[in-house]
Amino acid sequence: MTDQEFANSVTHELANILNYWTKNSIDQQYGGFVGRINHFNEVVEKSPKGIILNSRILWTFSAASNHYQNDNYLIEANRAYNYLREYFQDGTNKGVFWEVNHLGEPLTKRKQTYAQAFTIYALSEYYKYSKNEEALSWALELFEVLEAKTKDKKLGGYIEAFDKDWKLIEDMRLSNKDLNAPKTMNTHLHILEAYTTLFEVNNNPKVGSALKGLIELFLEKFISENGHFTLFFSKDWKKLSQEASFGHDIETAWLLIHAARTLNDTNYIKKTEALSIKIADTFLKEALDKDFGVLNAINLQTNEIDYDKHWWPQAEAVVGLLYVWQITTEEKYRSTAKQIWNFIRNKIIDNTKGEWFFRVNREGIPYPDENKIGPWKCPYHNSRTCIEIIKQLHLYTDRKTLKSNAGL
Repeated sequence: MTDQEFANSVTHELANILNYWTKNSIDQQYGGFVGRINHFNEVVEKSPKGIILNSRILWTFSAASNHYQNDNYLIEANRAYNYLREYFQDGTNKGVFWEVNHLGEPLTKRKQTYAQAFTIYALSEYYKYSKNEEALSWALELFEVLEAKTKDKKLGGYIEAFDKDWKLIEDMRLSNKDLNAPKTMNTHLHILEAYTTLFEVNNNPKVGSALKGLIELFLEKFISENGHFTLFFSKDWKKLSQEASFGHDIETAWLLIHAARTLNDTNYIKKTEALSIKIADTFLKEALDKDFGVLNAINLQTNEIDYDKHWWPQAEAVVGLLYVWQITTEEKYRSTAKQIWNFIRNKIIDNTKGEWFFRVNREGIPYPDENKIGPWKCPYHNSRTCIEIIKQLHLYTDRKTLKSNAGL
């Protein structure tokens, strides 16, 4: 597959993803977007609506609008923003609720730090497109809330979860699959990406300082000598888990570089690029199956592997490897990224009903009990991947053109 064929395939798929969501996700009866569509593309009536799904929908239609530089998704982006503002915003205690019912009434009022971060990310991307000052003001308000309510002033980092009044709770888990830990790599990663985009659109020095602090945490606390990121920690930074998530590893690799470049900090750029090469090399050795599908996870103590292939690690792997290819110019990263994209095309994309399967087993067979749209099945990973691939390939083409024009 040539670079042009790669770009053409990705461009086509981005249009497919956006077309699926415009046609299938709109909730014409109750407003906003439907809470769940199952594997068979059937709407599950009156499903709850989660903040992660809805903030990621806002991010996606905003990012698509910024990518295409047109208003083709204006209606969807505005619809997503207005629904968040009207139904998820806690006007009394600040922050956003975790979940509302199909009518928009709060079901779960807990304040998950991860959710506040994703709302900042979405609002910042929406502001970049719409220049809606109210959206930027809300994003900055949520930033101040996170810094005031969730930041561990003594030991560093951010605490995982609180009740509706921002009081600590016993069960802080993001999902049933997670450990009950007060500090997690996953939440810090998404604060990092949120603050990156907020700083990009506002250049606020307080946001920049907080973003630098997050990069330091990844360089000093989260990364292990084995080329993986530790996922769960106690409040005083004791490691609580031995599992490595291949998707989180490679996603973090490129998001750290993006954060450092957004800050325009030469020191952090050098450090994050060097770290990302190390992560990518570990990823190439351990994360790929024979068909170039990305495995889900490994227990570093027992070496037990989760061979399922979820949709989002495939997506993030392509971007992460292309970032490292741009830094090193080593062909192994680009060629592997293309092989993973081929796996996505052949096994992850539902070429019959649209969108991507949530996960497939080692033989490439989809799990029929997973969602096409749901609390965690959103358009953000795959649409962002398509946008980032196109950017990376354009950067490479532009650089080649510059060298050619310079006679190099």
